[in-house]
Amino acid sequence: MKAVAWSFIGIRKGAGYEKDVAQLNPVHVIIAGVIAAAVFVVSLVLLVQWVIGSGVAGS
Repeated sequence: MKAVAWSFIGIRKGAGYEKDVAQLNPVHVIIAGVIAAAVFVVSLVLLVQWVIGSGVAGS
């Protein structure tokens, strides 16, 4: 999950990237990426619903 989190942020040193490539199973990375993307989308939807419901976005 840490490697996926680094990729979402876009910050990773070359040595860390090489270590991740050597150790990680691609299937696990894909599953972790899909889970992280789903959590990100759900959190954005909940945030938007909260903002709309609180009246902050209203006129």
